[in-house]
Amino acid sequence: MNEQTRIDRPNVRQTDAKTATLYRMVMEKHVCPYGVKSKWLLERNGYAVEDHYLTTREETDAFKRKHDVATTPQTFIDGKRIGGYDALREFFGERLPQQGETSYRPVIAVFGVALGLAVALSVWSFGSPFTIRAAEWFVAFSMAMLAMLKLQDVETFSSMFIGYDLLARRSVPYAYAYPFLEAAAAILMAGHLLPWLSIPIALFIGTIGAASVFYAVYIQKREIKCACVGGSGSVPLGFVSLTENLAMMAMGLWMLLRLAI
Repeated sequence: MNEQTRIDRPNVRQTDAKTATLYRMVMEKHVCPYGVKSKWLLERNGYAVEDHYLTTREETDAFKRKHDVATTPQTFIDGKRIGGYDALREFFGERLPQQGETSYRPVIAVFGVALGLAVALSVWSFGSPFTIRAAEWFVAFSMAMLAMLKLQDVETFSSMFIGYDLLARRSVPYAYAYPFLEAAAAILMAGHLLPWLSIPIALFIGTIGAASVFYAVYIQKREIKCACVGGSGSVPLGFVSLTENLAMMAMGLWMLLRLAI
């Protein structure tokens, strides 16, 4: 065993230890994250890891040629090559996301964090999580975070948005302006600032959005991805998207009612 090979054993009895051999890139300026995760995954499943460092590009390329593989890390168990990190996860029975698969995880994360922030602020400000202000903050924070995700890549968002939004199809600039409008309305509503501006924005984009989603999903029966979490998300267009727009409309109507009282 060369000096760049280590054997790290998990907390199991010596007689019960299973051994895996891992080859991964560990260089002065680069440590492969998938190699680190592969080692962790092996140890979590009770394997002692014979950890081989590939410390130069030449050494890495030579390893790839020898084993006819395109990437590292590579794991071997009982002399059989398992493969890279994803193959190792599959070997241990973990479910891997399929290409093009949709997921509600991004919106669950947004709504969960928004709810947590709203409740925390309500408790701090009023001594109770169950306040009207908490509900207002929840909607405003959700809108703000969804807008932030869209603003990370406005170009990709606008392309997805035009695919189903009725107004954006007729006016492309609206697709580019939408995340800025949503962010502005959210920020202003969170502080009850400039209601003469925030209310019309929320009612306008919420109404157009709700009509667009309803038409695309429930009338045309289309199965497309929603642009609600930006261009990188894989959230299906449907109930969640409709709820987002209805919440904006409700928030606008609620604040309008508060002004009237």
